[in-house]
Amino acid sequence: MDGFEKIDLGNPNATQSKITSSRTMKETRDVKDVNPQVISMRKRSKRSFPKKTAGWIIGIVAVILLFVIFGVVLPGLKLVSSAKSTYAQAKLAIAAAKKQDVESAGTELEKTKTALLGTQKNFDSMGYLRFIPPFNLYYSDGDHLIKAGLAALDGGKILVDSVAPYADVLGLKGQGSFVGGSAQQRIQTAVTTLSKITPNIDKLSSSLSTVRNELDQVNPNHYPPLFGGDKVKTILAEAKTFADDADTFVKEATPLIKVLPAELGEPTEKKYLIIFQNDKELRPTGGFMTAYAIMRLDHGVIHPDTSDDIYNLDATIANKPVAPRPILSYLAKVPLLNLRDTNLSPDFITSMDLFNSLYAKAGGYRKVDGIIAIDTYPLLDAIDILGGEIDVDGTQFTTKNDSRCNCAQVIYQLEAITDQPVNYVKTGNRKGIVGDLMLAIMNKAFSSSPKLYWGPLFQAMLTNIAQKHIMFDVYNADAQSGIEALNAAGQIRPFDGDYLHINEANFGGDKANLFTTEAVNQDYQIKSDGSIAKTVTINYKNPFPPSDCNLERGGLCLNSLFRDWIRIYVPKGSQIISSKGSEVKLTSYEELGKTVFEGFLTVRPQGTSTFVITYSLPFKLASDSKLPAMYQKQPGTNNNMYTVSVNGHQEQNFELTEDKVVTLTK
Repeated sequence: MDGFEKIDLGNPNATQSKITSSRTMKETRDVKDVNPQVISMRKRSKRSFPKKTAGWIIGIVAVILLFVIFGVVLPGLKLVSSAKSTYAQAKLAIAAAKKQDVESAGTELEKTKTALLGTQKNFDSMGYLRFIPPFNLYYSDGDHLIKAGLAALDGGKILVDSVAPYADVLGLKGQGSFVGGSAQQRIQTAVTTLSKITPNIDKLSSSLSTVRNELDQVNPNHYPPLFGGDKVKTILAEAKTFADDADTFVKEATPLIKVLPAELGEPTEKKYLIIFQNDKELRPTGGFMTAYAIMRLDHGVIHPDTSDDIYNLDATIANKPVAPRPILSYLAKVPLLNLRDTNLSPDFITSMDLFNSLYAKAGGYRKVDGIIAIDTYPLLDAIDILGGEIDVDGTQFTTKNDSRCNCAQVIYQLEAITDQPVNYVKTGNRKGIVGDLMLAIMNKAFSSSPKLYWGPLFQAMLTNIAQKHIMFDVYNADAQSGIEALNAAGQIRPFDGDYLHINEANFGGDKANLFTTEAVNQDYQIKSDGSIAKTVTINYKNPFPPSDCNLERGGLCLNSLFRDWIRIYVPKGSQIISSKGSEVKLTSYEELGKTVFEGFLTVRPQGTSTFVITYSLPFKLASDSKLPAMYQKQPGTNNNMYTVSVNGHQEQNFELTEDKVVTLTK
């Protein structure tokens, strides 16, 4: 047949031969159409790839492996080992500092710095990483972190060296420099030499500024969530916050430290008005102002000038102004403003401004360099540290529990001396016993070895300042700015976020706060649009029977009706939604940069009361963000329990012993 070749079906090989022959002929035709140079390149390529190119690839891989092993892995392992040793050494320094052992802390800090310098040397050996992305980012962070660590160690050593001579006085472990002479002579020597350490404060401030600047250049966002990156980001963020706070604190406190010798009476004596606030009869700044004293500080040594009942000082003031609205409304039969009632503002400095406006008119006025307010807690702590008992003119005061008030015997004894009716006229300085008690405490402290009492007394004083049982209004501007930086001035503080300060005044004239407990619940309801409704519930409980308040029978009226003028300070712009528990119409106004909700309630012996308020906060919470909150403690209060819940989930449960800042999540 034309056009077809004959295929022998009986020979399979013939068929395959024909197919192969056909393909060969096609390939031959295709080859004829290809450029001869292309054929040549293909041939050369097939011949050279296995030898030259493969060799280059193997060589490059080998170099990379050698670089990784000797340039990254081995130096990295050495760096990690060095870093672990440095971290272990740093923990020893921190442990010594926590034990307040200044000698050991100084030694361990030096060792830690030596270890960190070794780590820095190992780190520098990998300096080429600064030129290789993305390793350059982490190398830069590491460089800044090491420099921050070295600056922090320098600052720690400066601090240790500065306080070491005062180890005995401050209650720290270690041999102080002031070991000879009487207790008063040691104090004088310590105060006289304080000016020598002020240059170190500038050095410390410089070190902390370096720490802050180095950490500011570290970017926590360099660390992804994988392989523990979230934890690294959290640690870095906390370190940066701590460095910022420490740097700011030292800068703000420096003026106080520099003028501290002068404020302690070196070289010229200073006078301070000491006001005793009875926290068992709670008032806005901590308690009813019941007694006062004027103390002189001469080279750090305290000399009492006078001590008296504040009623006697009040009696020397003529033409008193009309009492303000809260006193006229809630404090029976008090038409005029007395010195003892001037602490109406929850801000201690504001209250003392009102106090001074009236004190300047008193016949018993004495020019002073500042006011120091204390309540019962520092007295209790001091007596407890000094052995648990103090004798004042034949009267024994102890910290043992007295069943008549379920409180320390010293508290009951003071109340009995000052307030219990008798069948004779109490003359003279009945509340001046407080000043006498303070003098007895000081005399016992001065007559002892510094190692025995001074340290614990100093530590107790710091605790009481933090808890607002001691507050200062000093008339030297530099000193006062440092005091305010220490949060030792009892002020209502600004805060960016949620804020709560519950302030109460006992206008019953008795000591019901001895027996009444409070529990505060805060419930945040955060809606999908970020708006926040907050409910604050205060539960009051007085489980004790009433006192015998019959004056004719001579009863000591401690526990009776608690007449509570209550104010809730919240972020400015908050709007009330609902409330219950106030026995008067709840009012709202602005004061001290806050919105205030004001009411009044009573709590009876063996009774309970509840105050509830719901309000909206003046801002919205952005999606996936956290809510910072500050809860400010009222001076003079103690043992108030706080519970914080967000959308029904309890997040915090604590006793509010001092101002507290928390971060809440949805």
